[in-house]
Amino acid sequence: MTPPPPHGLIAWTAWIESTAFSIWMRESPSVFAFPIILSFHTIGMGLVAGINGAVALRILGIGPSVPVGEMKRFLPIMWFGFWLNAVSGVALLIGYPTKALTNPLFYLKLGLVAAALVVVGLVNREVLDRYGDRPSAAIPVSVRAKQLAVAALVFWAGVITAGRLLAYTYRHLMADM
Repeated sequence: MTPPPPHGLIAWTAWIESTAFSIWMRESPSVFAFPIILSFHTIGMGLVAGINGAVALRILGIGPSVPVGEMKRFLPIMWFGFWLNAVSGVALLIGYPTKALTNPLFYLKLGLVAAALVVVGLVNREVLDRYGDRPSAAIPVSVRAKQLAVAALVFWAGVITAGRLLAYTYRHLMADM
């Protein structure tokens, strides 16, 4: 049996759940409430994980005719997806704060996002910036670059998996339950 969450956390999440935005997120029949925000979150994750996946696969040798430096063009779209995810994620958190903040998978997901973003920075600095517009054939892919690519794929797959499992693994849906 899982021990109850700390009282202070429940008091705080109960307060968030009583806000107008949280109630609207949970109870509105409008498609512009929970469904559209969840859709934005999914689109943002598709952009972030998809672009990072494409860059990682290119580093691992898929699509060797595509210059590695050209992959940098997609980073602004990736960052748009990240910020779309961040904003929609906060909105989803406000809708169900107790459900998320009492679930260890939520913290695992945030940790994996942080780790993935560190890898994004390293790939950008050590691979994309370094090789710029050199032809793909002139780029020796280092073991470190391949390790970063594999780490990126693992971290983003973990983020997606943890995020999906959040919907099904909670112990406390609302503070008053």
